[in-house]
Amino acid sequence: MATKRDFYEVLGVAKNASDEDIKKAYRKLAMKYHPDRNQGEDAKAKEAEAKFKEVKEAYEMLSDAQKRAAYDQHGHAGVDPNCAVVPKASVVSVTLLATSLVTFLVARAGADAAVAVKFSVAQT
Repeated sequence: MATKRDFYEVLGVAKNASDEDIKKAYRKLAMKYHPDRNQGEDAKAKEAEAKFKEVKEAYEMLSDAQKRAAYDQHGHAGVDPNCAVVPKASVVSVTLLATSLVTFLVARAGADAAVAVKFSVAQT
């Protein structure tokens, strides 16, 4: 699997670039690599098409404030729907659930069952 380049690098802007700077960089690169300006079946046309798609994806992420914030915080994992980022709240919820289960088992079945559950949870 090929790794994606940094979206800021793709557009040639700094991480603290304004929305206007991002838009200007996108327009310039989109014009340069647009398929209508690079027609044909040769390698140069295919490379231009790939770069155009990369520039378009970078602009789509960085022009949207929510997507840009997620990208800035988590990188590509923050904006890729195929990559799951587990929020810290989920980890806390699972821990609370496991603690509640152990408490319930202690009350219902005695300490031996709770120790067995704690041991099996700790191994996973």
